[in-house]
Amino acid sequence: MDAHALLAGLGLGLSLIVAIGAQNAFVLRQGLRGEHVGAVVAVCAASDVVLITAGVAGVGALVQQAEWALVVVRVGGAAFLLGYAAHALRRAVRLADAALDARTAPERGTLAGALTTALALTWLNPHVYLDTVVLLGSIAGTHGDDRWSFAVGAVAASAAWFLALGFGARLLRPLFARPGAWRVLDALIAVVMTALALSLLAGLGG
Repeated sequence: MDAHALLAGLGLGLSLIVAIGAQNAFVLRQGLRGEHVGAVVAVCAASDVVLITAGVAGVGALVQQAEWALVVVRVGGAAFLLGYAAHALRRAVRLADAALDARTAPERGTLAGALTTALALTWLNPHVYLDTVVLLGSIAGTHGDDRWSFAVGAVAASAAWFLALGFGARLLRPLFARPGAWRVLDALIAVVMTALALSLLAGLGG
């Protein structure tokens, strides 16, 4: 295990994943509500393991050549993100009793629903492929025989971030005991999802 390659993977992995996006926004919201956090974190981290491993194994080079596949993923991902944005906006407008008090907290979502959303936000988002499969895979290749040490670092960064985001969100719960804070969060999520969807569609002309 090469320490230099491992630290390089850890640093790049964190720099790519520690940014507000569709996946992170969902994990944060689940963490704040305390709903199926472990399962959602596990799905997101496991997905990154698969994607990073594929990129380091050389799949990134193939993905770059399959332009039609990227177009399909962009359109499908944009449609899903716009739908999720609409759902978040509806919550922000309609939610009148979103406090985390046990008497007034919103109805808990199902485990199946949470996992489906986590998988969709991961696998229908082209940015995930570009960051993990293409970019991380390409840079890992520059480390030669130590590319798998780089991969271990990137995977560790992903797991550490999702664990911190999902289980650390509880520290913000006092703030989100007020309905207004939930409205702001859902409105922000709607804006982020819409911006990401538009960026995906705009990229089709590039």
